Amino acid sequence: MLRVVDPEEFPSAYPVPWHVDHVYDTHPLITNAGNTPLDFVRVFVDSSAFAPETELWGQMLPGETIELCLCDHDPDDVVVTLSWFRPETGIEYVWRFLV
Repeated sequence: MLRVVDPEEFPSAYPVPWHVDHVYDTHPLITNAGNTPLDFVRVFVDSSAFAPETELWGQMLPGETIELCLCDHDPDDVVVTLSWFRPETGIEYVWRFLV
């Protein structure tokens, strides 16, 4: 059965707060390009050559940049997943990118 959807039921779109600079092949620079801090940031690195790895970055402030070392990985065979919580909502978000 169809029904009218109340816009208040669904949150508005949330732009991904990350900016990735591929200045170096195996050392992408990851920046919180949003205007709010991000809590409990975790990074998951996955490739076919190694077991999945996890890094805990904690809170990242707006404008803060961290260099992710992927020296042991083939850049064409790695997927990076970022996970974080928005402090204002407490909702967890996940975003993936290819190196």
